[in-house]
Order: sequence, then C-alpha cells, then structure tokens
Amino acid sequence: MNHILYKNTKISYSDTGKGNAIVLLHGFLENKKMWTDYANFFAEKYRVITIDLLGHGESDCLGYVHEMEENANAVNEVLKHLEIEKAIILGHSMGGYVGLAFAELYPQKIQKLVLQNSTSKEDSPEKKLNRTRAIKAVKQNYITFITLAISNLFSENNRERLAEEIEKARIEALKTPLQGIVASLEGMKIRKDREWLLQENRFPVLLVLGKKDPVLNYEESLAQIEDTTAELVSFEDGHMSHIENKEALKAILSNFFQ
Repeated sequence: MNHILYKNTKISYSDTGKGNAIVLLHGFLENKKMWTDYANFFAEKYRVITIDLLGHGESDCLGYVHEMEENANAVNEVLKHLEIEKAIILGHSMGGYVGLAFAELYPQKIQKLVLQNSTSKEDSPEKKLNRTRAIKAVKQNYITFITLAISNLFSENNRERLAEEIEKARIEALKTPLQGIVASLEGMKIRKDREWLLQENRFPVLLVLGKKDPVLNYEESLAQIEDTTAELVSFEDGHMSHIENKEALKAILSNFFQ
C-alpha cells in the first residue's frame, strides 16, 4: 500500500486503473478495504483512489480532534501527490462529510459528488449529545461499543441475511484505534452545515439514501435536496447501501459517473 506524509502523519491510499479519477472515502469505523470490490469493478474504466481517513485503517491519528476540513486537506495532499487535478468524490457517511468539506475548500477540483448514506446538514443538538455519549461508551467498553455500532448500521431485516458481512465489517472496525474513534466523533460533532453547497448546484450531486437507515432520518434527508438539481436514489434498507444493495448501487454509480 502507498502512503504520503501530511503534517508528519501517515495517510494511506490505493491507486488502481486509468482514466478519469474517482475518489472513494469510507465512513466512521471503516477503512479503504471496504471499497475493494468497487475499486476492482470501476478500475476497468476509471482511475480509482481509496484513502484511509485520519485515525482509520493504515492512516495515523493527528491530534485529538479530526475535523472534516483536516481530512479534506489530507485527501487534497494525496491528489496533489498523484497529480490529479479534478475528481469525482464518493463518500459514505463520514466520508460524505469529508467530501463536502473538500468541495467547499477545493471547488475547482470536484467534478461530481456522491453522498452515500450521508448528509450535508450539521449535527442536531440531540446528535451532538449522542456523540458525547458514544465517546464515553467507547472509552468504557471498546469491543461492545464497536459490535453494537456496526450491527446497528444495517436495517433489522438484513442483520441475519448479511451476518457474514456484518462480522467482516466488525473485524475491520476493531482495527480502529481508540484515539481515532474519539477524534472522529469529536470532529463530526463540530462539523459545519454545508446544505448551501447542494443548493448552489455547482456540480452534479447524487444522494443515496436508505429508507430504513437507523442513523439518518429519511424524510429529513430528503429536505436538503429540495429545489436542487441533485439526483436521488432511495433503497428500502439501512445505512450500508454499498453492502445491502451492492449490485444495484454499482449500476447506479456507473450511470452517474459517465
């Protein structure tokens, strides 16, 4: 695996295929390995970059708060290193928050944006409180916190069907250091509202939602793209569309990327 140094901190990435660049950003408690199947699929037509965000996968931690802007700057450093001037960005959950921060900081570098089970809205006061509780919970019992957190991302009716995939996701999540988890929760808690980016219609946006997403309220999520040119795809499942709706999502992304 390749890496660069950003502020003396290792940022790990993969780079496969040739053509227009697609950058795949994982979510909280995930890492770039979650995209292996997608990277192989899209590398037939595109240059696919996957990046481990701060404190996840093989990337190091940088202090005690991993702001979305800090992650976006790290992504930009990878793209600069690879001499990529413009890219399509796809972010799952927290990766979407980073994608939005990147779009604000580097508007000239973004071609299209996919928000997969993600939102441009900032945390509500209730969500902020839940993040603070999560920090306390993970410090008290790391393994229990991760086991519950991963299982709760899937819609209830998929938990049995996808037991093997859930276990794989849990094993990867357990590789995330405590500092990386806490710093990301702190960073998500203080992130800015970026709904205005979708309202401005500056670049094509695809919003992928799960109707039974236990993390994001479906109806509230719809409101952010009213009166915009953003495309919407809704699945009947949970927060993990890349697993719960794998083949359908690949087909939808193929169309959007063209």
